[in-house]
Parts: sequence; structure tokens; C-alpha cells
Amino acid sequence: MADLSTTYMGVPLKNPLIVAASSISNYVDKVKRAEEVGAGALVIRSLFEEQIQHDEMTMADFLERAAYISPEVHSSFYPPVESGGPREHLMWVEKTRRAVSMPIFASLNAVSPGAWVEYARQLQETGVAGLEINYYVVAADPDVPGSELEQRLFDIVESVTQAVSIPVAVKLSPYYTSTPNVVREIEKRGAKAVVLFNRFLQPDIDIDEETLVNDMVLSSSREMKVPLRWVALLYGRTKLDLALNTGVHSGRDIVKAILAGASVVQVASALLENGLPYISTMLLELQGWMEEKGYDTLAEFRGKVSQQNVLDPFGFERAQYMKLLMAQQ
Repeated sequence: MADLSTTYMGVPLKNPLIVAASSISNYVDKVKRAEEVGAGALVIRSLFEEQIQHDEMTMADFLERAAYISPEVHSSFYPPVESGGPREHLMWVEKTRRAVSMPIFASLNAVSPGAWVEYARQLQETGVAGLEINYYVVAADPDVPGSELEQRLFDIVESVTQAVSIPVAVKLSPYYTSTPNVVREIEKRGAKAVVLFNRFLQPDIDIDEETLVNDMVLSSSREMKVPLRWVALLYGRTKLDLALNTGVHSGRDIVKAILAGASVVQVASALLENGLPYISTMLLELQGWMEEKGYDTLAEFRGKVSQQNVLDPFGFERAQYMKLLMAQQ
């Protein structure tokens, strides 16, 4: 039987399928079920600094309004009540980690430099196997050059990796001018893996109500082509583990990712759409393909179709662009 075991940031996994940060981790029983049906690891939903700030402001506003309505109402809140800050999330991470034996990775999305470091340290104390920096930034300010945004990322990565001893992965946007350069810089600053890519949720407009609409739209296999290209381009150019995120919907998609050079894949939409037992289906499909091809381990075919190993390496860039356009005429 084909061996699906691998490592990610030095952490042993029984297989390369990691449940991505999502609503699945909101429930301990779902995390336990994911492990039962074969998941190699799970990234717990992000600790968002902005959510903590919102909760603190909401509580402060509530107490202020209570005091304004009646001094007696306000007195009922003594001794002073404070927002729980990150404590609730940290307790949830630790509770989830204790409920399973598979590796649990934390995820962090902060805003201020000090918060990145402080929350990273607190997440490490929960006993997680590693930390994912969820750097979600939409470059909407025309006065801020891309170089400044990149430097902010590099500074965050360096400060976090120096503050914790657990391995750190960085979840990148697909919109950098030079993704290989960004990856090289975060490698210099101590990261152990890069996640390609952060799937930004895109806003829409309701033309009947003439309003902005934000909703959750699950990914499709077609979206895998962008991260697949970049995994194939980066394999062999960096020592970082490559995690392919977005568009992985079948065992065959896992095969593609590993052929391109991925160490692991992260999956969420396929599981939200098909249910957690679908993990077993995906892994059986991966294992069946390996046995059909005669591969005993993932390492035997990892990166086999990366840019450095294919006969036409420029096919991952633009050498086939004109040929494909001409074929459509």
C-alpha cells in the first residue's frame, strides 16, 4: 500500500491533506471527525486582532450607555468588567488541540506590529505544532507603494519568527509583483513554509437593491491553476515547504499539487461542500493513483512536473501563450 506520510515545517503528518482555516474548526466535534476520516492536520480559524478590538469597543460602548441610562445599572458591573481580548480564542485553540492527536496549526491575522508578536507568543503557549501568518492586505491606498507593503510583511515575519520557537508559515496574496522575490525574503527572515495563496473573498453588487454584497463563495477546481503554477515555479528555488491552498477538490488535485512540488495541500471548500467524510475519498483517490503508477511514497513524484523538471520549462511562464491563442482562431 502506498505510503502517504510527509512532513510540513518539520512536523510529521500521516498524509498531505491539511484542513484549511475555516468554519470547520469552530466545532471540536468536527475537528475530531476530520481526524477520524483521515485528515493529516488542521489549521484552526484565525485570531483576528480587528475582531478583538471590535469586541473591546462594543463592551466599552455598552458600559458607557448603561452608565448614562442609570447609575444603578452601572454599579451592577462592579468590579470593572473587561473584554476577554484574545483569551476566548486561545482557550478554544488549546481545547481543540487537546481533543485530537493530529497536528493543529494556529493562524494569526493582526494589524499592529506589537500585536503580531504578542498574540504569536500566546498562541505558541497553547501547544500548537506551528503558526500560520495570515497576511491579508488589500493594497487600496495609492499613496503607499508596493515596496512599503512588502517591507511591512518582511518585518512582521522577522519579528514573529524571532519571538516564537514553533515553525512559522506565511500565507501570501497572489498579487505581488514578484512572488519569488517575496518568498526569498520571507525565507531569509526565518519562515519555514509558504502557503499559496490566501483566497480573498471578493465583494459583489446587488443591482436591484443598489447595495454592496459580501458573501461566502466556495472555490472550484479551476481556481487551482494559479497556485499550481507558482508551486511549480518555486519548487527547487526555495527551501521553504510549499503548501498549495485554493481549488483542491479531489485526490487528483492533490496529485497535481505534489507533482508541481507541494509538500501539502490545504482544503476547505471541498469539505464544506461534500462533508468531512470526503477526506477519505480524496485520500483513497490519491493512494489509488500512486499504486497505479507504481509510486510507494510521495517523495518519488514530488516536483516531477515542476518547472525545473519538465521538458518545456517556459511552459509555466509564457512560451505557450501565442500558440494557445492561435489555436483558438
